[in-house]
Amino acid sequence: MSSIVIISGSPSEFSRSEQVLKYLGGLLKKEHFLVTHVSVKDVSYEDLFTGNFKSAAVKHIASLIEEADGVIVGSPVYKGAYSGVLKALIDILPQDVLKHTPVLPLMTGGSPSHLLAVEYTLKPVLATLKAHNLKGIYILDEQINKQNDNPIIDVEVLQRTKKQLDYFIQLVNHTVTSAAISYQS
Repeated sequence: MSSIVIISGSPSEFSRSEQVLKYLGGLLKKEHFLVTHVSVKDVSYEDLFTGNFKSAAVKHIASLIEEADGVIVGSPVYKGAYSGVLKALIDILPQDVLKHTPVLPLMTGGSPSHLLAVEYTLKPVLATLKAHNLKGIYILDEQINKQNDNPIIDVEVLQRTKKQLDYFIQLVNHTVTSAAISYQS
């Protein structure tokens, strides 16, 4: 069974991005993936603030990511970029923690003017960790209802999100199959 790690960069437990990530995790479980949710809230603020890359929580998260067949990283947009607490976590992860790993970036924000935050902020920082970035998803806050089991209420956005998730699944499955063939050779 392939494993997916979902990383939430939201400091709020009930944020829109957190709800969308949980929804995507549920869809992946229906496709028989082993899904592990990780949050910036899983690391103490002292470890994040002091850059303690030796903390047990950071080592555990790094291990989960290194063993994952795919990763989804989500964050709300703050001041035109991903959350500062996500950056603090990324800064203390090993440099190549996402090497050759398919990564689906996701951001939520209050304005269409932040659409390019995925392209100009989140994807480049994930690339520094050697991620194989996919196109990415940006969803407006108004297109999300946190109270619904499926929080994405805009039909077109839901279709686009599912299309990106399907592409992510295909890439993860291809990567796993290629690794198995390579291992057997």
